[in-house]
Amino acid sequence: MQPSAERVDVLVIGSGPAGQRAAVEAAHAGRGVVIVDRREVVGGVCVHSGTIPSKTLREAVLYLTGFHHRSVYGESWAVKHDISMEDLTRHAHHVMQREIEAIEASFTRAGVRVIHGVATFVAPDTVEVCGRVERRAIRADRIVIAVGTRPARPETVCFRDQRIIDSDEILTLATLPRSLVVVGGGVVGLEYATMFATLGAQVTVIDGRKRLLEFVDDEIVEALQYRFRAQGGLLRLGEKVESVACPLDSREPIRATLESGKTVAGDCLLFAAGRIGAVEDLGLDAVGLPTDERGRIAVDAEYRTALPHVYAAGDVIGFPALASTSAEQGRCAARFALGLPATPPRGTFPYGIYTVPEISMVGRTEAELTAARVPYEVGVARWRDVARAVITGDTTGMLKCLFGEDRRLLGVHVIGRGATEIVHIGQAVMDHGGGLDYLVEAVFNYPTLAEAFKLAALDALERLERRGR
Repeated sequence: MQPSAERVDVLVIGSGPAGQRAAVEAAHAGRGVVIVDRREVVGGVCVHSGTIPSKTLREAVLYLTGFHHRSVYGESWAVKHDISMEDLTRHAHHVMQREIEAIEASFTRAGVRVIHGVATFVAPDTVEVCGRVERRAIRADRIVIAVGTRPARPETVCFRDQRIIDSDEILTLATLPRSLVVVGGGVVGLEYATMFATLGAQVTVIDGRKRLLEFVDDEIVEALQYRFRAQGGLLRLGEKVESVACPLDSREPIRATLESGKTVAGDCLLFAAGRIGAVEDLGLDAVGLPTDERGRIAVDAEYRTALPHVYAAGDVIGFPALASTSAEQGRCAARFALGLPATPPRGTFPYGIYTVPEISMVGRTEAELTAARVPYEVGVARWRDVARAVITGDTTGMLKCLFGEDRRLLGVHVIGRGATEIVHIGQAVMDHGGGLDYLVEAVFNYPTLAEAFKLAALDALERLERRGR
C-alpha cells in the first residue's frame, strides 16, 4: 500500500557539499526543508570516502614519512619507519566524525530535518524514502538532486576485496601494499599513486591518454611526473588494460595485461578510471528525467533539470565536480528554485589537486592562451628562491603567473607545498582585474610562500623590460 505523502517546501536528496548548502540556504530563506541521505550519517561521499578521508590520509602520509623534511635531514628521515594502515586511517576517522558533527549542527541550527533512506521518485513531485524500518512518501514544491557520484566499476573488471579495489575502498585496506597498480591517471588515481609512492610502494600508473591531466599547465605536469618517477613510480601512458588476472592465492601478484602485450604486476590494483552519477536508485526514467551514459543530469544555467520544479547540483551534473564548486552550485540551485537572485560560480574558480607534491591553478594555461592567440608574458618564482619554502624543506616547487599585454593576471599555476592555499591570492587579484603592477608594488609578509607572487611578478617585469629594450 502506497504511504500517504507528507508535504514540504523543499526536498534535497543527498547531503554532500551541494546538498548541505542547498538545504541550509533554503531553510535560511524561511522554507520548510527535508534532506534525504541513503547513509545512516550525513556528509555524502565527500566526508565518507572522498575528499575528507583522502586528504586526511595524505596529511598522515606526509607527516609520518617525514616527506617535507627529507631535504633537510636526509632521504632516510621519517617520523615512523614501520607505518601501518591503522596509523594512516586513525586520524582520518577522527576528522570524518568531526565533519559529520559539524554538518549535523548546521542542519540543526537552520531547522533542516534529516531523513535517512533510499529516495526514489514515484511521481514528478513525490519521492518515496525507504529507510531501515519504514517507508514514507514526501511531496515537495521544489526538489534538489545532489546525490554525487560513485566510482565506475566496469563489468569486465572482477573487483575482489583487498586485491582489486576502487577509490572508495582505500580506507578498507588491512595492510599497505608493497606494490600497487593504478588504472587511471586522472586526479583521483594520481593522488593515491603519489601517496603510496611516498610510502615506499612500487607504483605503476596506466592510462590510455598520452598526457596526464590535460587541463593542467604542461610545465606543472612535467614537474609532477619527474617527482613521481624520482620516487620509483612508473608511468604507462597511451596504454589500455586488456585483462586482469587475480590469483586466489593472495601471495601471488595481480597481473594486468595491456593491449600492447606488456604485463604489469602488483599486490593490489586500484581501478580509478572515472566516476558516474549515483542515480541508479532514483527512478528518474519513471518521471522522464534523462541522464547521459555516465549518469549525469543535464541542467540549464540556473541548475534546472528537464522537470521545471526539479534542480540538480554538484558532481552529478558533471564538470568541474569539485567539492568547492559543488557547494556553491547547491547554494545557487536552492536560490534559483525559490526565485531568489544568485550568481553561479564563475570560470575563475581554483583547482586543487592533492598529489605529492600538490598542484593548484586558477585561470588560463599557456596552451589555452596560445590557441586563442592571446599574447602573454610569464613570471616564475621557484621555491628554492623563496625563503619560507627553504625553511620548510621544499625547494622543488614553483609558481607561474601569466600576464596579458595589458599587464592583467590571466593565470596562476603552482606546484609544491602550500599550492592549494596561496593560489587564492591569484584568484582574488584576477577577479578584481589586478595584475603585474599590483603584485610588483604589494608588500607580503616575509618569509611566506605568498611572497612568491611578488617574485614571479618581478620576473615577468624583467622579461617585459628586456623585451622592450
